[in-house]
Amino acid sequence: MNVIVFLAPGFEEVEALTVVDYLRRIKSIRVDMVAIGDSLMVSGSHQIAVKADLHIDDLPNLDAYEAVIIPGGMPGAANLRDDDRVIDIVREMAAAGKLVAAICAGPIVLAKAKLIVGKKVTSYPGFEEDLAGSIYQVDAVVRDGNVITSRGPGKAVDFTLEIVTVLAGTTEAETLRKNILYDK
Repeated sequence: MNVIVFLAPGFEEVEALTVVDYLRRIKSIRVDMVAIGDSLMVSGSHQIAVKADLHIDDLPNLDAYEAVIIPGGMPGAANLRDDDRVIDIVREMAAAGKLVAAICAGPIVLAKAKLIVGKKVTSYPGFEEDLAGSIYQVDAVVRDGNVITSRGPGKAVDFTLEIVTVLAGTTEAETLRKNILYDK
């Protein structure tokens, strides 16, 4: 199964790269890091440059993907929120019942796509007002249907484990947890 992880200038490196690294350890999951800017090279919020696999304009048919993941970080999350191509993809994936996940400030993208009204969500503290209409939680990771949200960089492993649970099952998530020595 294939997964999109969007990279926008100013993305939070820990949130994006933890997800990409750990998902790529699952044999059944293939991850495409997708840039939205002018280049495949994308600089994160802490000036770590990452080369994306694809540009958003070169994405194949979305039917090939099972999930889309939105890292946080500022201004990365705002850059994703303000890109109509990203909003269209997130809406299309959600409408198809596919997994839509966002961490830290990333849920602002889901709010703009109108995917969180009446849904339980969480985010980095201070973004609660941007998530109007949702049922805000303060848990590390919140799953409501096909939407997963999480609080921030320190919760990136928990966020990824929940994504693995949904996409590949509990056994794969527990195997990953053991392999990375992540104790409960």
